[in-house]
Amino acid sequence: MATIGLDKLFYAKITEAANVVETYGTPQQLAKAISVDLSVELAEATLYADDGASEVVKEFKSGTLSLSVDDIGSAVAADLTGVTVDKNGVVISAAEDGGDPVAIGFRAKRSNGKYKYFWLYRVKFGIPATALATKGDSITFNTPTIEGTVMRRNKPDASGNHPWKAEVTEGATGVSPTVIESWYDEVYEPDYDGTSVSLSALTIGSANLSPTFNANVTDYTATTSNASNAITATPNDDSADVVVTVNGDSLTNGGSANWETGENKVNVTVTKGASSKKYTVTVTKS
Repeated sequence: MATIGLDKLFYAKITEAANVVETYGTPQQLAKAISVDLSVELAEATLYADDGASEVVKEFKSGTLSLSVDDIGSAVAADLTGVTVDKNGVVISAAEDGGDPVAIGFRAKRSNGKYKYFWLYRVKFGIPATALATKGDSITFNTPTIEGTVMRRNKPDASGNHPWKAEVTEGATGVSPTVIESWYDEVYEPDYDGTSVSLSALTIGSANLSPTFNANVTDYTATTSNASNAITATPNDDSADVVVTVNGDSLTNGGSANWETGENKVNVTVTKGASSKKYTVTVTKS
């Protein structure tokens, strides 16, 4: 389906640890987008056998991203290209400048009114190109263009691969609305089996869960004779958010729940980016 629009151009700074694994910062708006041009270069090899091509291998090598925008502010220019802003707010470009890679996100409107969303995981930009012209009989807009090299990221995903791009179409089969709603909250992290939103442990005091806790099992029962028990939920991913409720009321993770006689409903929801999983324990107080 054809696209008829482009907006919401964002970037996220990358922090790299000693092992060169990327950590993405909070996405920030880059500028108002005019156009995006993405071209891809492939590494290709052909194996010939019996006087013909027997096998052909094509892999992503790199890409070129050209962004035409309305304006690039000094702070964004510093983040993307490594220029320096002096104490008077003047942008200084030096021969030694070189920006750090960033992630780039944007969306394209389709002819049915839905959007296609993108994240490019690692892009290194050069100095923006500038075109200026004197005013003539008609008004001509001259806007900056910034070009970057798209690379695969160093951090492997859960399958051991190194992604360079993520894209999703709003309303497509199997796409959760939360994926779209949270696209710009953080750089999207591939989640193939839900492990990033699983618990590694769940305890309710000394009560025994039935069945025995398993990260892939989400429904349990337990019995207690205590007036209260501490509920502790440990996420598999330390950066995931955990929300605990008891009979609909919020409870701090690790806090003690006060039981009512009979059945009590404990819900533990683990959220990481656009993915979430809910565990439920029915606790019966005798």
